[in-house]
Amino acid sequence: MLVTRMKRLLSAMTGALAMLFANGASAEYGLNLPRGVTPISQEAYNLHMLIFWLCVAIAVVVFGAMFISIIKHRKSKGAVASQFHESTTVEILWTVVPFLILVGMAIPATKALVNMEDTSNSDLSIKVTGYQWKWGYEYIDDDISFISSLSTPHDQIYNLADKGENYLLEVDNPLVVPVNKKVRLLITANDVIHAWWVPQLGMKKDAIPGFINAIWIKVEKEGTYRGQCAELCGKDHGFMPIVVVAKNDADYAQWVSDQKSAADADVAAAGKAWVKADLVARGEKVYKANCAACHQANGEGVPGAFPAIKGSAIATGPAAGHVSIVMNGKSGTAMASFAGQLNDIDIAAVITYQRNSLGNNTGDLVQPSDVKAAR
Repeated sequence: MLVTRMKRLLSAMTGALAMLFANGASAEYGLNLPRGVTPISQEAYNLHMLIFWLCVAIAVVVFGAMFISIIKHRKSKGAVASQFHESTTVEILWTVVPFLILVGMAIPATKALVNMEDTSNSDLSIKVTGYQWKWGYEYIDDDISFISSLSTPHDQIYNLADKGENYLLEVDNPLVVPVNKKVRLLITANDVIHAWWVPQLGMKKDAIPGFINAIWIKVEKEGTYRGQCAELCGKDHGFMPIVVVAKNDADYAQWVSDQKSAADADVAAAGKAWVKADLVARGEKVYKANCAACHQANGEGVPGAFPAIKGSAIATGPAAGHVSIVMNGKSGTAMASFAGQLNDIDIAAVITYQRNSLGNNTGDLVQPSDVKAAR
């Protein structure tokens, strides 16, 4: 009976493993650290390999001596154990040799750690702020700021469409940096603890409310590098990707110029009177990037956790109250303040969208000038 049960268990396990590999669930076979594209990542890789081969050498010596002793001095060959007590030479050796090995490991490790923390002489400083569940970037020297949110379509998330190549690792506004420039990142958080982590850049740092942690990166190769929040930060922790795009000097300068032009255009547009259709169209995009995670794409919320927008007293009541809660949030709840995250146009647009979509039809609209006055 026991043998039969063991056979059935083995058969079930084999079938499960076959299904797992057939479905491509084992997506990553890499067993080593990535070399990365920054000096820090490469230094970490080289240190890792140095210690790895040192451990291999120790294992060869120790297990080699062990197996030689087992085979050569086994009882069946008539070997007789030597009888001795203590050996000053052996005790000195097994104390001094490990000490020298540890010192040899500590020197390059300390050098690497000191280098990781040295953010001096940076060419560019960017403030990184973690929010539930997106990232805010502020280019301190260039007066550029924006929010970076997950851009994977909801149909992919809810299995209504095939997964994309970069599923859950794509954003609407990536962090853009110049290549071969030392970029200092000042990392903090607005609500709970997050962690900014991009494996190929070789750095990970906690984002803690009320504190600023500093790291630096120097990307040596143009390209797009992806990462994720590496700290359990709430229900949508797995939907908080990081995308870094490294550009050459000319392309980066053009990107900075485009960002400033877009910001100037928004300032100019905030002073005009918008038609409802345009506000609703823009508000839908803002809602999907900032509100759908909690209130759901259909506006019905999550009972007992996140209130619905559909038919709510806020979305169908006085517009001034709606503006107030979007801008200032609600104490004691997950409703965050968006006054510092969204500009006047986006706040006006998302409020107008909520009041005229998702099952609501108040017919009114909020202008950017109304939001500006409320500030």
